[in-house]
Amino acid sequence: MQKDSKIFVAGHRGLVGSAITRKLQMDGFTNLILKGREELDLRDQAAVEDFFMKERPEFVFLAAAKVGGIMANNTYRADFIYENLQIQNNIIHSSYKSGVRKLLFLGSSCIYPREAPQPMKEDSLLTSPLEYTNEPYAIAKIAGIKMCESYNIQYGTDYIAVMPTNLYGPNDNYNLENSHVLPALIRKMHLGKLIMEGNMAGVREDLHKRPIGSVDLSVNDAQLHAQFERFGIYTQSAEVEIKLWGSGTPLREFLHSDDLAEAVLFVMNNISFADIVKERGLKEIRNTHLNIGSGVDLPIAELAKKVKEIVGFKGQISWDSSKPDGTYRKLMDVGGLAALGWKARITLDDGIRMVYNQYCS
Repeated sequence: MQKDSKIFVAGHRGLVGSAITRKLQMDGFTNLILKGREELDLRDQAAVEDFFMKERPEFVFLAAAKVGGIMANNTYRADFIYENLQIQNNIIHSSYKSGVRKLLFLGSSCIYPREAPQPMKEDSLLTSPLEYTNEPYAIAKIAGIKMCESYNIQYGTDYIAVMPTNLYGPNDNYNLENSHVLPALIRKMHLGKLIMEGNMAGVREDLHKRPIGSVDLSVNDAQLHAQFERFGIYTQSAEVEIKLWGSGTPLREFLHSDDLAEAVLFVMNNISFADIVKERGLKEIRNTHLNIGSGVDLPIAELAKKVKEIVGFKGQISWDSSKPDGTYRKLMDVGGLAALGWKARITLDDGIRMVYNQYCS
């Protein structure tokens, strides 16, 4: 990419897209195309095709997606598969029709089978059943990988799919109705800390800044405490207990979104589809996606302790084993990208401190 290359970042307001946009701007790229949902509905095939034909971007970062945590994925299964298929189908096909030079598609580590050998290598894809709770979302992302591969094979395009591990960072989703595990832990413990300090004005300010649809702020403090119980935040006098889903034993890997942004720009600038096929010595062209992660995981219970310490929450943490754990372990094998020249740099402790400071400010 040249500094004046025309670059479209799809989903530039989200966790991933905003990190990519910040990195591009910091590196001096000046010709970015950024469209919010009110300007361009990426689920609308005709609108997307018209946009690509008018704007003619040279490079595309496909970071737009409907995302959520285990509860949202399991509850809104039809929404997750439909919207994600629509978004990626429209963008990938319109990129081909309009002559985009290179596209980078962002997926998720949930594409891998529930019982995939650990750490998960790229060739584990489609070897056994997926985790049930997020199967529709995973199938949509797998379809995106196969679209990129298929267009490359049939049309000679240069579309690369990358699969990040669990991400966190600025512009994360802190809505407790559908957030992922790390931002949910940060917000629950922040609210718990404020409650134990007797700072209900701070609690209400937090909810005003980041509304939760089902929480009614017009009620008194006792009624507000009762509403928090559906999110696992229980208040008894001045004590707070936070009850988390599952057993706390599953292991998860995390990557700061700034690290991801560095990785995807490195791939866009330095790696082609042909490089990946050659590096892997593939006879049949399949599973050409690249894992992106830190290569380090930890139990959810240990993660909760880290967040508790960094936030300064003094209450209790407990576990609701009647709720699902999800996949036991999802550690990415990141040897492929490391061999091509990139490794993560932000430690989890430093990353959590960074995002909590950003949350508070």
